[in-house]
Amino acid sequence: MRYGRGAGLAAVAVVGVVTTTLAGLVTNVVSAQSRWPNWLRWLQVRPWLSFVVLGAVTAGLAAVLAVLDDRRGGRRGTARTEDTTDPPGAALVLRSLPRDTTAFTDRSAELAALERSVTSAQETGASLPVHLIDGMPGVGKTALAVHAAHVLSARFPDGQLFLNLNGHTPGRNPVQPGEALAALLTAAGVPAHQIPVGDDIGAVTEARAAMWRGRLADKRALLILDNAAGYRQLEPLLPGGGDCLVLVTSRKRLAVHEEVVLPVDALPPEHAVDLFVRLSARPADELDRDVLNELVRLCGYLPLGVSLLAARLRHHPSWSAGDLHERLIAAQDRLGELRSGERAITATFDLSHRDLPPDRQRFFRRLGCYPGTDLDAYAGAALGEVPVTEARRHLDGLYDDHLIEEHPGGRYRLHDLLRDYARGLAAEGGSMDQVQSVERVCTYYLSALAVANGHIVRSGAMPPSSPDATRRLETPPLASRTDALGWLENERANILACIRRAHSLSLYDSVVRMSAAMAPFLRQAGPWDQAVGLHRTAAEAARRTGDEQALAGSLAELGVVRRFMAAYPEAVAALDEAVAHYDAVGDLRGKADALNQLGIVRYLTADNEESALAQTEALGLYRRLEHPLGQANALADLGMVWRQMSRFDAAMRTQSEALAIYRELGDRYGEANSLRDLGVVHCLLGAYDLAARHHQEAFDIYTALDDREHQAYALNEQGVVRRLTGDVEGARAAHRQALTHFTELGDRYGRANSVRLLGVVERASGDPRAALPLLDEALEVCRALGSRGGEAAALSELGVAHKLLGERDSAVEAFGRSLEILRALGDRRGEAEVLNEWGALLAATSPDTARERFRRALEIARDVGSPLEEARAAAGLDGCDQDPDRG
Repeated sequence: MRYGRGAGLAAVAVVGVVTTTLAGLVTNVVSAQSRWPNWLRWLQVRPWLSFVVLGAVTAGLAAVLAVLDDRRGGRRGTARTEDTTDPPGAALVLRSLPRDTTAFTDRSAELAALERSVTSAQETGASLPVHLIDGMPGVGKTALAVHAAHVLSARFPDGQLFLNLNGHTPGRNPVQPGEALAALLTAAGVPAHQIPVGDDIGAVTEARAAMWRGRLADKRALLILDNAAGYRQLEPLLPGGGDCLVLVTSRKRLAVHEEVVLPVDALPPEHAVDLFVRLSARPADELDRDVLNELVRLCGYLPLGVSLLAARLRHHPSWSAGDLHERLIAAQDRLGELRSGERAITATFDLSHRDLPPDRQRFFRRLGCYPGTDLDAYAGAALGEVPVTEARRHLDGLYDDHLIEEHPGGRYRLHDLLRDYARGLAAEGGSMDQVQSVERVCTYYLSALAVANGHIVRSGAMPPSSPDATRRLETPPLASRTDALGWLENERANILACIRRAHSLSLYDSVVRMSAAMAPFLRQAGPWDQAVGLHRTAAEAARRTGDEQALAGSLAELGVVRRFMAAYPEAVAALDEAVAHYDAVGDLRGKADALNQLGIVRYLTADNEESALAQTEALGLYRRLEHPLGQANALADLGMVWRQMSRFDAAMRTQSEALAIYRELGDRYGEANSLRDLGVVHCLLGAYDLAARHHQEAFDIYTALDDREHQAYALNEQGVVRRLTGDVEGARAAHRQALTHFTELGDRYGRANSVRLLGVVERASGDPRAALPLLDEALEVCRALGSRGGEAAALSELGVAHKLLGERDSAVEAFGRSLEILRALGDRRGEAEVLNEWGALLAATSPDTARERFRRALEIARDVGSPLEEARAAAGLDGCDQDPDRG
């Protein structure tokens, strides 16, 4: 190449000589017509000599130019790569470390890991590995590397070098390896004329790398390679020896042999606050700590964001931290507020985004339309309109570029500020693109919910509708109920966020359908206040579209959840309205379901007559529709009403009929419910072994179904049987476990029932004083909920506790109020129980009145078939008759 360029320049020189000669001849001919000045006369007399002199001078200049150009060409070659035509970058090597930044905060864990690694290698004589410090833009990678280098510098006495590779530097191209090596060699003291040059870029880079490795052989030096763009840029710069420490920072996750990776995350909140206080130059006691916590949260706990915001406060002495917070909250563009002078956090994100391939840029922008918090490849595929395999590739690529965080289970999440940035990019695409993206992700979730509901909806129940076959998208493999419940729990927050976003975009059909599809899961998993908000939103959406069928469904689900929350008046209102709307559209199945739920609420409020009417009407509709599951549900719930009315024979008959249908359908949930209620009836009749067996069977089924709500009910029933058979500690453990479940689920009625039963356990264990606060708490909650049956039970137990404590007047008052409620409810077995307790209280002081209480209890117990209360009444009468002093 060098000889070819010289020959070309020589040819140019020859042409120059010939041209000059011809020009001279012409000039001479013309000039012969006149005389030249004396000092030029010799050239006119001897013209050919002048031509020779001029040609020689021209040739000499051409040769000089050839040499100079050759040298320049050699230097230019080292600054280019085989695959780029961009202007060369410039590598600047610092022969000493940059100043340790005042913005550095803590990072004790990362520093400790680095020091351990270096110490271990130096003490064992092993080669020091390359240490990669990676993290998202603005997280403080360079600050950590520089601070660590200052801490460790004494261990590397042969020098410390810092090289910015410009991997993500505004307005700069990444430094090419050959250029970086030339700069490193120069910084290491190699004379410029000894640094290899040439036109073969690969060969020159290899030669320089070999010289660099040789230069550092047997040296203990520290090298920071900051802002690396990739492994190809980095590899030639690594020393060959094992005694040099190399710290690499990069936004990408690089793969280097035997490397030690030190990932850097956002700061802990308390460290972010400390950094803000230090950089704001304000006294800590003048800054509101709560405001500071909110400011650093809005910065995403990123050191860059915190430092920029603190600088704004420092540069505005008249501002308070509250003023800055109000400005940041009011800003439409949070990222735009995170700037100081020409520095802005958006610029750091822009560089990373521009480095992405076009298809990945588009995918990243689509992530800005995602309403949820985290997502998997399936949701990503729906957003990006790409196959799942391609979505997974994009997500992995964004993770490698530190533009997205990876979480267990193949899930990914954007940092708060990166989410804002992605949303800003998405907004540039227009509102229609955002609407279409939300529609796609809603369609995906509807498809996946259809699969999940296939595993959790009861056999014979009507599952929520799924998307048209032509609109279905790829969904995760959900092969079992366990898989479905796990997926639903993981996606719960994301699905609810999508519903909220769809509602804000007036995508009302999606709101209604997704709410219905989530209802089966929220029924059993709670929390129910969340479900209430969901179904209210769905009802509003249905009203806006005039879809009366959808409105009825949303109201029915709202009523069910309100019943779970023991908000009985609200439940009745919602279910009554649902029944009316189902009637209006002629939906007999929907009406029957709503009546069945209404009957359950009436049962819980001990409105037994109304409950029986609702269940009977529902049963008739189910039989007309030939719907066996509905028939079983109505029969089971009617059996509970008969049991509460002390009609035990009718309760056993209807509940057994329901159990047979459930088993024929293979409906494990219904089977468990019937077994549990049959156990309650057997317990009331004194058949404790049979009751215990039914309760255990029910509990095992609920456990297999992962239904914590009904597990808790079964636990309470087990506790009752254990107490009545003398296992007080076993009863206490069961009620406490039930209390935990009900508390976590937000079931106030179930919780009050557990508290009451724990009070009974305290009384039964000989500590009636400890029972009083528990029973008072249960009484207060039952009154607040309007549960008259619960109120009567709590009053009855309070009467017993006061009786044992010798507090006769309090006991009489409690028994009297309990008896009044029980008679109004028609709970005759409960009435007999209270009469027996009241008789026992009066036996010592008013034997005639006591005898009357026992006699009435005996009549009722024989009438309703309650052997336990019958035996207690008979024993009370015998006690009164055997003592002559008692009349």
